[in-house]
Amino acid sequence: MDLLLDYASGLLLFLGCFFMLTGAIGLLRFPDFYSRMHAAGVTDTLATILIIAGLMLTAGWSLALFKLALIMLFIFFTSPTASHALARSAQLCALRLTHTPVEKHPAEEPRPVAQASAPVSKMETAEGT
Repeated sequence: MDLLLDYASGLLLFLGCFFMLTGAIGLLRFPDFYSRMHAAGVTDTLATILIIAGLMLTAGWSLALFKLALIMLFIFFTSPTASHALARSAQLCALRLTHTPVEKHPAEEPRPVAQASAPVSKMETAEGT
């Protein structure tokens, strides 16, 4: 039974580290603020929960398990809330998406561009989008 717990714990720790690494790579690779923030927010929450779950399996039935569960609960609620607050404040400060062209592969054909639709609400009319 201990061997099974060790393997499961190791797998969760490895997956958590993998998702942390992919989130860090996403911070470097994505073009704009919102994409980078999404990569960091989603992978950070998932990776942290996986790492804490792996540590919980290693801790066994002790006070450390209870403390890790409280930390996991705290992160589960605060990390997405912080990401949302950061995105909302960026949106209210009028930080817009940047549309930088992506290098095309020679084999790709150009895709048709969608036409802008008429404004749906008064808010869109006032903003001019």
